[in-house]
Amino acid sequence: MAKSINTKVDLTVDATWFRGIASYGKIMIGDRAFEFYNERNVEDYVQIPWNEVTYVVADVRFGGRYIPRFEIRTKSNGKFVFAARDSKKVLRAIRKYVPADHMRRALSLWQRLKQRFSRKKK
Repeated sequence: MAKSINTKVDLTVDATWFRGIASYGKIMIGDRAFEFYNERNVEDYVQIPWNEVTYVVADVRFGGRYIPRFEIRTKSNGKFVFAARDSKKVLRAIRKYVPADHMRRALSLWQRLKQRFSRKKK
């Protein structure tokens, strides 16, 4: 069983961790780390300390009314993609611990296509 790093929990919400196959569980945001625990398998978890987070990238749709998923990028362990029942609430809780200039919007479909085709022309 995993032991929580946090001493104080700000938010707990149902979520999904995408890593090849979906893993369902709970996200816990606390004073020391972002944590995800699987509902069925207690050994299936991830703990990301706040000093390890480089960027939080949110996939924003319909002018911010809908955020289907977000990604946490770390210094040494790569990317972690999550979807939460209430992603806005999760991102607001993360904003307390991650600086505003490290919270980004993901590129839209048109921006990605434009970027891809402009690279090929060069």
